Parts: sequence; structure tokens; C-alpha cells
Amino acid sequence: MMVGKFYTIDDFDVEGKTVLLRIDINSPVDPNTGSILDDTRMKLHSKTILELARKGARVIILAHQSRPGKKDFTTLRQHSDVLSRLLRRKVKYVDSIFSTPAKLAINNLRPGEVLLLENVRFFSEESLKRPVEQQAQSMIVRELSPLIDYFVNDAFAAAHRGQVSLVGFTLDTPSAAGRVMEHELHIIQSTLDNVKSPCVFALGGMKADDSIMVAENVCANGTADYVLTSGLVANIFLAAAGYNIGKPNMDLIKSQGYLDMIDKCKGLLDKYSNQIIYPKDVAVEIDGERVDVSIDEIPDYPIYDIGKNTSAEYAKSIMDAKTIFANGPAGVFENPLFSIGTEDIINAIASSKGYSIIGGGHIGAATVNMGYENKVNHVSSGGGACINLLAGKKLDAVEALIDNKKRFDKKLKI
Repeated sequence: MMVGKFYTIDDFDVEGKTVLLRIDINSPVDPNTGSILDDTRMKLHSKTILELARKGARVIILAHQSRPGKKDFTTLRQHSDVLSRLLRRKVKYVDSIFSTPAKLAINNLRPGEVLLLENVRFFSEESLKRPVEQQAQSMIVRELSPLIDYFVNDAFAAAHRGQVSLVGFTLDTPSAAGRVMEHELHIIQSTLDNVKSPCVFALGGMKADDSIMVAENVCANGTADYVLTSGLVANIFLAAAGYNIGKPNMDLIKSQGYLDMIDKCKGLLDKYSNQIIYPKDVAVEIDGERVDVSIDEIPDYPIYDIGKNTSAEYAKSIMDAKTIFANGPAGVFENPLFSIGTEDIINAIASSKGYSIIGGGHIGAATVNMGYENKVNHVSSGGGACINLLAGKKLDAVEALIDNKKRFDKKLKI
């Protein structure tokens, strides 16, 4: 078990202390008005923020919104207003990360007060990939570390990244996992450690390389009885199996940089042909209509969904499963014509008696939109981090917390 290898909030007495809290409140923003469209992530992190504040900590929040070059790359001023509403207490905001105004705001904080610093991705060093020792030398760490007593990382959704705001403070500051981080790691890891068979992985979406790594890992270690593929993942496996998936679909695989994955999937099908399942039929759009076709006769039109026969077959496998992991939609589910596969998979998960984990991202949003979040055992807040765990990868931010505990156990005598 991963949990227990790092500190949690329970290990520190934060009363009267200054705590730097990294959260992930990256939220969808209306491109026309700039308004935040969804506050789900802020609601999730509210528990950690409130707990620290109620225990008498001075809480400084580090967070990001989007990335440079994106339309929703903006300040966190509006996020502070939303957080204030959710927490029912004032969340102060300063449009700076470590300049004089930010330091003054930090020094003026009283126990129980909360301050949100500016979008950490406004700081260019946040984008650099470097070892923890080098990240700890970044300006943001050098400037803020003397002002804080503890660092708490609650940003599970970004835990697979080794950015400075996620790992840089862990070298010299006692660091803990926040409640979201702790809960996510406990749920996912404990489920992986105690899988009940039959276990089904439903893997779709556009991030095919991640899903293919998961398929390889769970087949190799015996976790999965079946891997049900859909989306771009399925198209690659269909091409690997020798089917003519049509020029538009091969062009998409090429444009996404996944051509080399076809050979990899051939090898996986050779090894795990009984476990890795690809669609028997797919849906394409012809003259504005949905047309379901056999994989033996795919026309030169983009594949937008798994076919209805495949959808029914996948749903039955899910209903019979005792453990279910799902990541990525089955097709272009935003279009009602091609939402059948995704909705059938989610309906089957919600109706199944098996233990279910949905890996965040688009399929997580679809589950919430369908009103099924309470019929699924766990909807992860972090698609990328969740799928990395499923693929057997270590998460940089979590490894930094584990290393921190090893360093500070003797110093703190915990």
C-alpha cells in the first residue's frame, strides 16, 4: 500500500503555523465571457482548505489555470471569489506569486485566514522538467520557503507531473498529502491491490498511448480479465489486427503521433488475444446520419463511436464484472448521434454490482452529467494521474512526498 509511506495532515500540528497548500482548481472557462463554468475541483479541495483553516493554520494556496497559449489561461481572481462562496469565508487574493505584495499578504495573514496566490503557471520555471534537487533551487521555492512551516500537496490531478510547485518544496520543508490526494491514492491503490475477478478495464478516448500502456500493464500482471477498447484506442488495435479502418481514421492516428503504436498493439494482441477486446462494429457519420457498420467493411468516413452490437457486448461484460476500471469515452459523445457507446458503458457501470472506478476526464464529466456519480464507487478527480497509476507508473509528486517522509522522520521524531 502506498498510503502510510508519506505524511498526511494528521501528522502535523498546524495551529498557528503557515501552510503552503498546492491544489488543482484548473476549471473550464467560458471562452466568450471568461466565467468559470464548473466548480467541481474547488468543491473537492474545500475540505482540505477548511480543515487547515479551522485548525488555526495560515493557509497560502498555490494553484494553476490552464497553460500559456490557451484561451483559458488567466488569473485566479475569479477562483478566489468562487472559493470564498464555497468555503463561506473570505479567500484573499493577490496577483503575485512571490514578489513584495505576495510576501506582505503572507506576513499579514492571521491564523484561520486563507490567501490565494496568482496562477503559478505565470512563472516560467513552472514549465521546466528537472530533478527535485534542481526544482528546489527555483526562485519560487527560495522566496516562499522561509515564510512557511509546512507544505501540503492536495493536487492529485497533477500528481504525475514533476513541476516545481508540486515537488520543489518537498526537499527542505516537512510535506504532507492533503485529503484529496490521500483519498485518491487510497481508493485506487487499495482497489488495485485487492482486485476481484472478473476484472474489466474499459479504455477509450484520444490519449491512446496512456491507455495502451494500461492495457499492457494490467494484462501482464494478471489484473485484467478483459480490456474493452473503444475510441482512438480501439482504432489502433483494429489497425494492428489487420482491419482496413479507412483513410480518415489512419490519418487521425498519424496526426496524433500514434503510428508506432500499431506495431506495439500487434505484439499485445499476439500475447493477450483473449484479454484485449476490440469492437465488432463501429459507427460513422454519412450525410449527417449515424451508420453502424461491421469492422470488415469500414468506409472512408471517420469512426465516431463503437457500434451498437459492440456496445451491448461491452455492457454485458461490465455487468458481469466484480471490479471495473473505465477511462476515456467510447466516441464523440458530445454529439448525441454518437453518445450511445459512452452512455451504454456508463449505464452498465452504474447498474453493475461490481466495484467501479472511473478515471476522471471526459468520461468522469459524462458520468456526472448523466447523474450517476453516486452510482459509481469512485470518480477520480485526475484522469492523467489515475491512468498513470493504472499503467504501473510512479507519480512524481507522490514520490516526492514519500522521499520527504524518509528525510524528516528522524528530524520530526514522528
